[in-house]
Amino acid sequence: MTIEIAILVLSGAFLHAGWNALVKTASDRLLVISAVAFAQTLTGALMIPFVSAPYMASWPAIGLSTLFHYLYYTFLFQAYRFGDLSQVYPLARGLAPVLVATGAAIFGNEILSLSAYIGVAVASVGITSIAFLQESPLKNNPATLFFTIGTGTIIAGYTVTDGIGVRLSGSPFGYIAWLFFLEFPVVLFALYRRRGRMISLLQREWKHFAGTGISSVFAYGIVIYAVKFAPMAAVSALRESSVIIATLIGAFFLGERPWQQRVGAAVIVAVGVSLITGVW
Repeated sequence: MTIEIAILVLSGAFLHAGWNALVKTASDRLLVISAVAFAQTLTGALMIPFVSAPYMASWPAIGLSTLFHYLYYTFLFQAYRFGDLSQVYPLARGLAPVLVATGAAIFGNEILSLSAYIGVAVASVGITSIAFLQESPLKNNPATLFFTIGTGTIIAGYTVTDGIGVRLSGSPFGYIAWLFFLEFPVVLFALYRRRGRMISLLQREWKHFAGTGISSVFAYGIVIYAVKFAPMAAVSALRESSVIIATLIGAFFLGERPWQQRVGAAVIVAVGVSLITGVW
């Protein structure tokens, strides 16, 4: 991975942690999650006339990734309904590189170095410690654990799918454009569920809506572009350094406790991420 791609992915990590914090703190999470789909649909619609269409070989990946994203919104909504940002976010995002490394090896023929596999193991220790913190609702609330692990699994699914798809597309920006545009059913669903109240909700939540939408477009667009040029597992792992940012936001700005154990667990995940990406 070149330094330019690494810096780009780290920028996406900051943006991703930020919009997840906005989702968690919003009074209407469905509205704010729909901002992701709205912004991506709009961005895709604006891009399509100006970019080359992806090759036909990449369209099955676009279709499968779109289905993964629909599931992602559902599971993320439920995960934040039951759990704290500094618990749900590190576990879901920290689980993804482990699964991406496996999926990339099986479906993309990408084999990691020994140090990277050690990094996966270290990250897994950090993930496990987060899941079983004292007084953590993950211990006593099966719903939180189910939706959080499900979210991580879905993240891995669309990351591997997009990594393969964008390489077959012949047009990274064309792939991104169509993938974004196909988010529109989520927007329609939100409009239906919040019919009659959408204007008043937007007036109250417009900062969360705008911040989430803009951040998500750049955060995920960066990742799709990066996996065109770098190994999927490395990109996924580097992006998941956002767990540190999200944990600090949850612990120090949202008052989520116990903060010492959460920050310590997030640091362990970060060490694993560093080994996976070859930083150490």
